[in-house]
Amino acid sequence: MYSGPGVKTSADFPIPDTMKAWVLGNPGELKLSEKPVPVPKRAEVLVRIDAVAICATDLEIIYNGPPASIQGGMPFNKNFTPGHEYMGTVVALGPGVDEYKIGQRVTVEIHAGCGQCKRCREGMYTSCHNYGLNYGDADKGHRANGFTTDGGFCEYQVNAINTLVAIPAAMSDEEATLVVTAGTAMYGLTELGGLVAGESVVVTGPGPIGLLGVAVAKALGAQPVILTGTRDNRLKIGRELGADHVVNVRNEDAVEAVKRLNGGKGVDYVLECSGAANAVNEAIRMVNRGGKVCLAAFPHEQTPVDVAHIVRNNIYLYGIRGEGKSATHRAEAFMSQKRFDATKIHTHTFALDDLPIAIRYAKERIEDAIKVVVKAQGVAAHRIAAE
Repeated sequence: MYSGPGVKTSADFPIPDTMKAWVLGNPGELKLSEKPVPVPKRAEVLVRIDAVAICATDLEIIYNGPPASIQGGMPFNKNFTPGHEYMGTVVALGPGVDEYKIGQRVTVEIHAGCGQCKRCREGMYTSCHNYGLNYGDADKGHRANGFTTDGGFCEYQVNAINTLVAIPAAMSDEEATLVVTAGTAMYGLTELGGLVAGESVVVTGPGPIGLLGVAVAKALGAQPVILTGTRDNRLKIGRELGADHVVNVRNEDAVEAVKRLNGGKGVDYVLECSGAANAVNEAIRMVNRGGKVCLAAFPHEQTPVDVAHIVRNNIYLYGIRGEGKSATHRAEAFMSQKRFDATKIHTHTFALDDLPIAIRYAKERIEDAIKVVVKAQGVAAHRIAAE
């Protein structure tokens, strides 16, 4: 029978001793296995996973390894379960937890810092100095589900209470998985200075973070918001989410187009979400002198950067890792208030048993897939078209 010291459960939410979980073997090899259901410790809860979205970073981890770090090394053949953009229902409370109730629906942040290093004490838990150091005889308290500890491609997972975001009953499971994506965009804009209404913003790269970056920027009052990319169908969704202008960089020079659309001058902020080789150099030429650039994407290769241009023009360059400083809470507030419709980027839903198919859709962008969601609860094992 499922139990643990000081753990509270409810007969309304029976918990099995074992669960289905996808485990990563060699690169690209996922196997559906049985794992023990984890038991929450102090300041943790057990979440029954109802839905999980597939992120581009999941694909990087599954096929290449980084940025995951399991037992101090690459994640392959370590009984590791990836996946990090999930939501679900609280079904067990760890010792002393009274901040959440059993039966409450939540979505999650990825990172729970150790709470004791310099960065965590500053509130920068996504830059925890003890990142990935929960192995061997050490338990530094840090968790990054799907990166340094088991993630969400399974039926149950443990989360620290400071990673939970309560969601309203009216929010669908699929929409709730997108809160962390919107939270990453929100974090980037927060680091750029809070985004004062009326400031001009460029978002480069209409992937999930870029598209929701447009939505968040517009909801915060940015004017104009310009989205650049190469796919007309995604640029169209960017328009629907609030972009004042879109630029297909295959048809015109991105920097010249941005300045033309912004009255002949550079913008105040650039949120770079493409990870393209030329992205940083284009971004620093899109901003006006004294402007700010946030890098929110992992490039696939090392790229040269014109540092002299940055110095001459007093440009500020920021990098972000995930969804820090409780940005998910602010993003959820916008979403629950219907300030924008995040579901526009959700394109496909699959059952948990069909995860390999779902990953193929996300990786190969089959049927113009943008955000693919896997449901662990209440979905038959065959593809279901998104509404």
